[in-house]
Amino acid sequence: MEKIADVILWPGTKMCEAFDVDPKGELGLLRSFFNMLFWLPLGLIVVWILN
Repeated sequence: MEKIADVILWPGTKMCEAFDVDPKGELGLLRSFFNMLFWLPLGLIVVWILN
């Protein structure tokens, strides 16, 4: 189960590392924000293609 979470959270973790922020620390909410910026457009594109 942890490996699935690592794959889903990978974009946000890499962005946090780029900004020198600990993704598991207090500023870990930034990881969620970066994940939203990555996965939301990707999901919308998939939905538009399938329609």
